[in-house]
Parts: sequence; C-alpha cells; structure tokens
Amino acid sequence: MTLHHLLLALLFLVLSASSGFTQGVGNPVSCVRNKAICVPIRSPANMKQIGSCVGRAVKCCRKK
Repeated sequence: MTLHHLLLALLFLVLSASSGFTQGVGNPVSCVRNKAICVPIRSPANMKQIGSCVGRAVKCCRKK
C-alpha cells in the first residue's frame, strides 16, 4: 500500500511540474495584455502563436 502512495505522489509531482512549462497565455485577458489577438483557427502567416484564449481551439497570436 505504501508503494501505491509513493507512485501516486510521484505522478502528481510530474503532472504538476509539467503544467508550468506550458505556454504563458491561457485566457483572453492575458492575451490582450500581451498585445495579441484571439483567433479561432491557426495563426496567420505574419503572426506567431503565444498561447491559447479559450481551451486549445482558440489561439492567442501576436505579430512576429
């Protein structure tokens, strides 16, 4: 039983640490603060994706 607790704690640590390495922008307000726009499809050619606005479907894009 102790081994299960140890594995569960290790899994939690790995998952919580990996969430810190995702893209910085995660909502429309922070997207606008970063001087970017929310786009429902891929970022246009003259822009790069810096995060997402609502889930993963809407992209936050800023000029290159």
